[in-house]
Amino acid sequence: MARMRAVVQRVSEASVTVGGEVVGAIEGPGLCVLVGVTHDDTPAKAAQLARKLWTLRLFEGEDGDGAPGTERSCSDFGGPLLVISQFTLYGDARKGRRPTWIAAAPGPVAEPLVDAVAAELRKLGAKVETGRFGADMKVALVNDGPFTVTLEI
Repeated sequence: MARMRAVVQRVSEASVTVGGEVVGAIEGPGLCVLVGVTHDDTPAKAAQLARKLWTLRLFEGEDGDGAPGTERSCSDFGGPLLVISQFTLYGDARKGRRPTWIAAAPGPVAEPLVDAVAAELRKLGAKVETGRFGADMKVALVNDGPFTVTLEI
C-alpha cells in the first residue's frame, strides 16, 4: 500500500515562483518540503506528517554533542517550512522510459490533503509558506548540508 510521501530538505532559504511572482518564500534555517499524495491518504495521515515535520530533528544543536544535524527540530526554534505539492513523487519509471503517475492522487483528492499538512503545521505554531497547487512552479532553494531525507506516513 502506498503512503503519503515527503522529500524534506534542510535549507537556508527557499522560494516558489509562479508566472514571475514569488508566491511563497522562507529564510532559514528551515525546511523545504515536497509533499506527494496517493489515493489512500487521509486527513489523519496529513496531520501525522505535519507533526513529524515539525518535530523532525534535522538541525545542529547548541551543544554539538550529538550527530551532526540531529539535535533540534523546527519546533525547537520556530524554523519556517515551505510546503509544496509534488505529484511526481509517485512517478514510476520501472518499465519503459516514460514515468507514469498512476499512484498519485488526482487534484481534487490531493489538494485538500496538502493544504491540511500546511494547516496542521500552522496549528502547531509553525510559520508556513506554500506553493500554488497545480501551477507551473519554479522552486529555488539553498540546501544546507546538503541534507535531504524522505518520509512516508
